[in-house]
Amino acid sequence: MANLVIDTGNTFTKIAVFEDDKLVFITKVSELKEEDLNTIVQKYAIKQLIYASVKQDFAFNVDVPVLKFSHQTKIPIHNLYLTPETLGLDRLAAVIGANHLFNSADVLVIDAGTCITYDFINKQKEYKGGSISPGLQMRFKAMHEFTGKLPLVVLDENNTAFYGASTSEALQSGVVNGLIFEVTGYINHYLNQYPETKIILCGGDASFFDTRLKNSIFAHQILTEPHLVLIGLNKVVNYQHD
Repeated sequence: MANLVIDTGNTFTKIAVFEDDKLVFITKVSELKEEDLNTIVQKYAIKQLIYASVKQDFAFNVDVPVLKFSHQTKIPIHNLYLTPETLGLDRLAAVIGANHLFNSADVLVIDAGTCITYDFINKQKEYKGGSISPGLQMRFKAMHEFTGKLPLVVLDENNTAFYGASTSEALQSGVVNGLIFEVTGYINHYLNQYPETKIILCGGDASFFDTRLKNSIFAHQILTEPHLVLIGLNKVVNYQHD
């Protein structure tokens, strides 16, 4: 069965096609156009569509069943979040995707985007919550905007020495090394409690952490999966028929 999976963020929309659990097509657009969707529906013989959006609802004019992913949607995990209606749907979809990839394991999802989120789902499919922290760019902007003289620094991945010899280098060092310490600290915390925990990196800045963490002692436990949210949404739409 071919599913059309759509994830709309603040800037871009990701469109993917899954045949069963295999990702066979993906693209990213700034504007969702009806004619493009209909072309995909026909080309891949789409049977159903699921979408998640941080903005408005869409009126899809397509000849297949459409499911809007919401907090009321039936899901294949136990969501134990105390305020489920406030949980970001991207975080929820990501842990569903993580549980699908590692069905019988404890998994820590690190989503490195505008914010960095740390979400844990155990092998019993129980999601209790996680942590939210400022992302890379947000940290640079915050130090510039909330101080009188610190400049706005653009990330230079080749200039992240531990000792910054200038203000610009010191800002780079503080943000980059501070984040690495934070991420490794979270990983260590979960591994101490759940030694076999799998770690999945996703989000726009995942590649930044990928190289640094895979050179660490955690290398054998880390998977980088940029399409984790889409994988989770695909699992959700299939689960409606289970």
